[in-house]
Amino acid sequence: MNDNPNPGRYHLQLTSGGRPVQHGWWDDEAVARRKLARWVGEYGSIPDARITLTDEKIGALLTEWP
Repeated sequence: MNDNPNPGRYHLQLTSGGRPVQHGWWDDEAVARRKLARWVGEYGSIPDARITLTDEKIGALLTEWP
């Protein structure tokens, strides 16, 4: 849970087996996409890992891995 009332537009979330493991928010899409690539390298070997990038302002899934 994020207690920040304005956490940022772009939400990156890592789940494993459908359970949240880590998440973060950024105001800049390019930064969020770089973080996604970094997370794939760092956490991609976690069993059943899934990483999603969502634009919270428009409520759209921008990309996911795998």
